[in-house]
Amino acid sequence: MSGLWNQTRVSSLLGIEYPIIQGPLGGFSSQRLAAGVSNFGGLGSFGAHAMEPEAITDVIAEIRSLTSKPFAMNLWVSREDEGAWTSGEAEFQRAASAIVPHIERLGGDAPVFTLYKPIRFEDQMRAVLDAKVPAFSFIFGIPPREMLDEARRQKIVIMGTATTVDEAIAQEQAGVDVVIASGFEAGGHRGSFLRSSEDSLTGTISLVPQTVDAISIPVVAAGGIADARGIAAAFALGAEGVQMGTVFLTCEESGAHPVHREAIRSGRAARTGLTRGFTGRLARGIQNDLMQQMNRPGTEILPYPLQRSLMRNLAIPAQKAGNAELLALWAGQSANLARCSDVHELLQALVDGAAVRLNR
Repeated sequence: MSGLWNQTRVSSLLGIEYPIIQGPLGGFSSQRLAAGVSNFGGLGSFGAHAMEPEAITDVIAEIRSLTSKPFAMNLWVSREDEGAWTSGEAEFQRAASAIVPHIERLGGDAPVFTLYKPIRFEDQMRAVLDAKVPAFSFIFGIPPREMLDEARRQKIVIMGTATTVDEAIAQEQAGVDVVIASGFEAGGHRGSFLRSSEDSLTGTISLVPQTVDAISIPVVAAGGIADARGIAAAFALGAEGVQMGTVFLTCEESGAHPVHREAIRSGRAARTGLTRGFTGRLARGIQNDLMQQMNRPGTEILPYPLQRSLMRNLAIPAQKAGNAELLALWAGQSANLARCSDVHELLQALVDGAAVRLNR
């Protein structure tokens, strides 16, 4: 590598000082965290996949009030699984039976069946395009070509997430600027779209170099990267940037509940696992009583996002009670390395450590 470690195509394309991307974190995003990462010189991100278009517009405005630096908005291309439209009250009641006893013990309200009301990806992306954000990232597919064409006309940097080499190739062919190669070590949802998530579980150390060899656009490594050693390893594999999620969850600026942050900091995250039980889509979190229960054979799981909505009925009282055994606690396999309390201190340690290891 010639020059300084942080001078890559990724940092150049995004107009940032350090090619460190904060993972979007879905429902645990916060405007403060995204702006804090961007103000330091990385790329802050905000996961808006569950938000109405009007709310996305408001979030973008708030981030812009906190930073003048580039940031990314993240969406899910695929908004629902097959069956979300046809799943009825009978399926709902069977799925709810797994969590109703917990809700009753915690004093929460019983789940009530309601018809599915979708949020259209195209409407969400329209809000992102109209706001002319600096960068747009996505998972679970590839947006419609006309929307990608419009993003390019507006000079929005487009970043797609791939869990396999084939997905990375498809994204390059669609014209994205950067591919985020996400190994199965990563916390949260597996964004696979060409094959099932269970059939797309490639590790970061295997996925990144194969992706680098298969495409010509820059690759960002994601999954299991939690400190400067991980950054150095990713660059050794050919990545030109890293995306890190779990390490930012423990920062005070994140939107994670204090129970979630403490579960990671306390060492409970030594054992993580994959489950569809929390949302209907495969995702990695801390092993706890709820995950074990939801992974038992025969447990009814609704299609995404119906299962996600159902499980909120348990999450609310469990958070109030501070019960970490009954919450979805997203975390990657390197969560035990996460020690952040302040985002600036975390980024300074990452940058200093990477410089020592890579500027030799």
